[in-house]
Amino acid sequence: MRFPDSFLDDIRDRLRISEVVGTRVSFDKKKTNAPRGDFWACCPFHGEKTPSFHCEDRKGRYHCFGCGVSGDHFRFLTELDGLSFPEAVERLADQVGLPMPVMDKREQAREEERKTLFDVMEMAAAFFRDQLQGSAGATARAYLRDRGLSSAIQQEFGLGFAPDSRNALKEHLAAKGADQKQIEACGLVVHGEGIAVSYDRFRGRVMFPIPDSRSRVIAFGGRALADDALAKYLNSPETELFHKSNVLYNFAKARKPAYDKKQVITAEGYMDVIALHAAGFDNAVAPLGTALTERQMELLWRMHNEPVLCFDGDEAGLKAAYRAIDLALPVLQPGRSVRFALLPEGQDPDDLIQAAGPEAMREVLDAALPLADMVWNREISAGIYNTPERRAEFEQRLRKLVGTIRDENVRRHYGQDIASRLAGYFGSNEKENTSRSYSNRDQARYGNQTGKTRGSGNAWGNSSAAGRRRFGASPSLLASKLVKKSYGGASLREVALISGITFHPALGFEFFEEISTLQFQSGEASKLQSAILDGFANWTGNEEFPDREYIAGILEAGGFSETIAEMKRQLSANGLWQLLPDAAFEDARDGWLQAHVLHNKNQTLNRELKTAERALADDDSQENLERLLQIQQELARVDGTEALIDGFGVSSGRPIRAF
Repeated sequence: MRFPDSFLDDIRDRLRISEVVGTRVSFDKKKTNAPRGDFWACCPFHGEKTPSFHCEDRKGRYHCFGCGVSGDHFRFLTELDGLSFPEAVERLADQVGLPMPVMDKREQAREEERKTLFDVMEMAAAFFRDQLQGSAGATARAYLRDRGLSSAIQQEFGLGFAPDSRNALKEHLAAKGADQKQIEACGLVVHGEGIAVSYDRFRGRVMFPIPDSRSRVIAFGGRALADDALAKYLNSPETELFHKSNVLYNFAKARKPAYDKKQVITAEGYMDVIALHAAGFDNAVAPLGTALTERQMELLWRMHNEPVLCFDGDEAGLKAAYRAIDLALPVLQPGRSVRFALLPEGQDPDDLIQAAGPEAMREVLDAALPLADMVWNREISAGIYNTPERRAEFEQRLRKLVGTIRDENVRRHYGQDIASRLAGYFGSNEKENTSRSYSNRDQARYGNQTGKTRGSGNAWGNSSAAGRRRFGASPSLLASKLVKKSYGGASLREVALISGITFHPALGFEFFEEISTLQFQSGEASKLQSAILDGFANWTGNEEFPDREYIAGILEAGGFSETIAEMKRQLSANGLWQLLPDAAFEDARDGWLQAHVLHNKNQTLNRELKTAERALADDDSQENLERLLQIQQELARVDGTEALIDGFGVSSGRPIRAF
């Protein structure tokens, strides 16, 4: 019995070779590298004591360097168990839940016809490529050039152009011998009831061929060049060859780089993928105009056990990230998860790379958050939990989410993680901040410096300062600006702390003791701290504390003018407007307090880390090692998941974003 190639490919795509081989051998723990998909064992085909049998998930093949046997999923069963090929296919199809195809004469004819469709798609791709290079493609070439895509990149991805004609492609394919039925089956023309004469589906568009896992063109995506086009992007419809929920754009090309780099990046569209590839990130793929599906998650996990899902920095990107959370949770497995990288607001990968270079993109990827952190940040930003009832509802919602995880072990560990976070969060918020409040005169002097109207409340109608000071990790700021390094080696936390008292001296009066005891890693920050404290000590004015002009004069006299300008630039560049001079005092106060909390947490954990390192050096016990790892994980959490306070912006007249 002959099986369709598409059916066999589907089995291979759904089932890793290690899952087939692993049922019959024990993999060697020392030589095996499971995250990379490299597995070693003693060969089941000949007796040996040293593992020389190798199987590789990326290639879907096995090979013994001792006896020379090699093959794929099906050959392993036919040679080891003596199954016939149809029996091996049936066993593996049953394992992945695929119904066996009924190959009657009609199905055989259909499979033969399907093969001819690949030829038609390749002819169409060649036509589009030729059109791009001809006189009709001048506008398209200019568009691609403006997008920074070189001729080499255009050729590598087979980009083309569909002329603004209703029948140019149809007539070209017919002249090449393709019949009407084939052209329609490929989705290249619009046809059907009410359409007297079929016409080209893609017109006046830059064309992106979409290949399958064997690099055969199965569909196209088209980007309109006309501003008034009904759809900016248009993909092929579902066909015999193309089922978009089962396809990742650039899967075949990115598979090896993802294996070599131990990372796969999932962007939102094919333009993002090509821009990433051009910038050196050749391990990028994308779904095709839809949210990720379970099938696409399986393909991603074939490439790497922790793919990085990269989303545009806008509200739509955030919603897509939320959908990905709900998709990923149920299908998590031990060692299989996802990470989330959110771009700066309003930017996609191409924008970021063009504006700040590939290194900026690398920083975004390096700061990608684990799924557990993303779940917590999403849920905690959805409200203020300052009553027992709200906390109970919050806890119930988290437990329902954890309950969607199908794997028992992963579900148990998520339950433990959530319980730990709940205990820490509720424990840290039992008491409201009781530090000294500024006087009405101070508020009048610093609270509305820009002349903007003070808002009446936060996103939930709570206008109390206590309500706004409940720290919640805002998903729009997941790549927390307060934990990144700035120029000169100082963290932006330190820049924020110094900027706060420089541009809002009322903070120096309210938190003088806290400021005087701050310890900075940056020498420049320490010098500024000393100069500002000296300025407060020498203040002889009528007011209780110096004004901004006085502090600015002190620092200018001390030679800090360039440093002050650089601090402003860093705050603006990283979106930390709360501590700039024109922010309202309430927002500056909340921002400074958050930076102070993070700074103290970081310093405490670093001290504990040094103690743990010394303890492990003296006694390399399991207990000391676990303590060291625990502190390292907590440091990573502080440096990667803390964000600014939800509710910022009311006093400065900025809109509140509620998600």
